[in-house]
Amino acid sequence: MASAVEQLAANINLGSLAKATELKKRLWFTLGALIVYRLGTYIPIPGIDPTVLADVFQSQAGGILGMFNMFSGGALGRMTIFALNIMPYISASIIMQLMTTVSPYIAQLKKEGEAGRKKMNQYTRYGTVLLAALQGYGIAVGLEGFSGASGGAVIDPGMFFRLTTVVTLTGGTIFLMWLGEQITARGVGNGISLIILAGIVAELPRALVNTLELGRTGVISPGFIAFIALMVVGVIAFIIFIERSQRRLIVQYPKRQKGRQMVGGENTHLPLKLNTAGVIPPIFASSILLLPITAIGFNAGQGPEWLTAVANNLGRGQPLYMLLYASAIIFFAFFYTAIVFNPQDTADNLKKYGGFIPGIRPGKNTAEYLDYVLTRLTVVGAVYLTAVCLLPELLISQYAVPFYFGGTSLLIVVTVTLDTFGQIQSHLLAHQYEGLIKKSKLRGRQS
Repeated sequence: MASAVEQLAANINLGSLAKATELKKRLWFTLGALIVYRLGTYIPIPGIDPTVLADVFQSQAGGILGMFNMFSGGALGRMTIFALNIMPYISASIIMQLMTTVSPYIAQLKKEGEAGRKKMNQYTRYGTVLLAALQGYGIAVGLEGFSGASGGAVIDPGMFFRLTTVVTLTGGTIFLMWLGEQITARGVGNGISLIILAGIVAELPRALVNTLELGRTGVISPGFIAFIALMVVGVIAFIIFIERSQRRLIVQYPKRQKGRQMVGGENTHLPLKLNTAGVIPPIFASSILLLPITAIGFNAGQGPEWLTAVANNLGRGQPLYMLLYASAIIFFAFFYTAIVFNPQDTADNLKKYGGFIPGIRPGKNTAEYLDYVLTRLTVVGAVYLTAVCLLPELLISQYAVPFYFGGTSLLIVVTVTLDTFGQIQSHLLAHQYEGLIKKSKLRGRQS
């Protein structure tokens, strides 16, 4: 882990960073956008009694709602305008990608380049509005059923409260969707991932203080706290190792006559990541589970006994929750890998430019070989994601340790950080190349 971090620090030269004006603007824009997001997580929706709400969420802090509160940076627990966070947008994106395998029209849009991508983004935004409105209405109804020692969580329940809650939560999600797109286009890194990362990182100091307080009061032993710290370091090191692991397939280009010279004949390699899907499967899995689990959790105490039993089994470390979460992670690991890497297209491109994998015929055989290798890698990647996300949950599900030290949050933090550092390095390299080109032009003019 230390060598990987040192390598990243060495690649990002501070002197080059000071000279890269465009990169500095992007970094400042990203920082400003994330500050705006964090400010929004403290603006409550109207008509809520914060004292009662805090009591209710305190009682469910160790359950599934606590996990989604982690993704929202505490906004769900405070029931602010960003309580839904970016999850409806992620769910809409999942549905749109699934539609490419079902609807010929959507599949054709995907092949139409930039115009088709814009059309799909438009449909995704429509889906985001619909899902956010449905989730907002479910939360409004659930809030009306909350009550504490001092009364109900909603000051004036009724249709007006439900309408204002739906409009507020939907508007907050749409704003975050726009903000994420702006970060991606004008900042550094993936905007959606950075918003989730900012929410987790912002709550880490509080989680650390709460854990130390539990140790001071004797709820958990100092030895267990030390074990959690070692586990966190080990999980981070393991994540960095896997995320930087690649399977490199040798690609050879034949020699060809160009004028009087022989060109080509060089060997290169096609890198295939062990975890091609990255951090997307856990985020997708969490998002797709949000709506039904939230609805069940809010209404468990008011419905039939079987609903209460389901809600109990969906708690942290419970078998039903672990099974659903693991199944969703594995599914999205294969699904998203199939989206981002198409063996047939890669084989066609290699054949087009004369490249081939030694021992494999170009065309169909190359595509089948790439699919075979990618499937084996994805199996390992899916097992790795499932283990990282669930094993720490099994270890600490019986203790009052915050979600922020679980595998899912650590995976998101480490993966998004590595990706952001990689993009910063790419900007610095591009800046250095531009400087070399300018110097060569100046020397050419002087000569």
